[in-house]
Amino acid sequence: MKLLMLDGTEFVGRAITEDALDRGWEVTVFHRGHHAPPAGTKGLHGDRTAPGGLDALAEEEWDLVVDTWGGAPTAVRDTARLLAGRAGRYAYISSRSVYRYPAPAGLAEDGPLVDGSPDAGAVAYAEDKRGGEIAAADAFGDRALLVRAGLILGPYENVGRLPWWLNRTARGGPLPAPGPRELPLQYVDVRDLARWTLDAAEAGREGPYNLVSPVGHATMGSFLEACAKVTGGGAELRWTDPARIGEAGVQPWTELPVWLPEGEQHDFMYGGDVTKALATGLVCRPVEETVADTWAWLGTLGGVAPQRTDRLSPGMSAEQEAVLLGAQGS
Repeated sequence: MKLLMLDGTEFVGRAITEDALDRGWEVTVFHRGHHAPPAGTKGLHGDRTAPGGLDALAEEEWDLVVDTWGGAPTAVRDTARLLAGRAGRYAYISSRSVYRYPAPAGLAEDGPLVDGSPDAGAVAYAEDKRGGEIAAADAFGDRALLVRAGLILGPYENVGRLPWWLNRTARGGPLPAPGPRELPLQYVDVRDLARWTLDAAEAGREGPYNLVSPVGHATMGSFLEACAKVTGGGAELRWTDPARIGEAGVQPWTELPVWLPEGEQHDFMYGGDVTKALATGLVCRPVEETVADTWAWLGTLGGVAPQRTDRLSPGMSAEQEAVLLGAQGS
């Protein structure tokens, strides 16, 4: 198999690239040159947002293209149109954010979607991803695979959610743990996403798939306890009532990464129906493995994870922790 990996130097793209190399595939990575792609790949440089930015893709042929683009859909449109006659299949890494909010728990791939256009500039994340889906499907038809990922965790994470919890538990001491402990999570390890995507593309699968673990594959308890155990910092998890967190003004998801309280937001993010993906081979590794491997990767970087420049670093301040610990004690 000949794979063209678009933007394959960080997180999802890197995991897919490495999985393809492990299969013995011939991999070309098209990127802007800001980060080195994995060894063993052929590199092509270009900026998809600039005039002439796709010139390096003008001639070769590939069996599969994988695209992780999350900005203006026009970049997916132009790339997919250029490659439609020279590539066998196109896998677009989309997002479950394309479903119209609020969405009930148990929503499958046929749920209502946000509006999107392949001809639009950058609007907002959900609309941009939906526009990218349409662009891929317009150019490749039934040769397009739409991978609607949920929360993605694992090695190479450049958003900072799991790395923040790992570094914080490594420091030890009392730590507000957003409850309840048994609150179910739904996420996908980036390597499981990579494996399923390449398997599905090779099998000729097409159309949309929700790609996250089954509901309750992990809980806030199993997730944070795995972080505390693997880092060995002696963190003392103090489970904190969501009402206390709200009263303290600490924000879910951003200041308390991964956590969303029970309700509308939680149902939307952590309640997706993944029957279709499971029936086509999705296997999700235990949360303990995801956490341990991410911690080992962070160790190779001195504990400092890369951070996307278009995202704010997540996590609570020491002052916010103190407020929550005081509220819990009261």
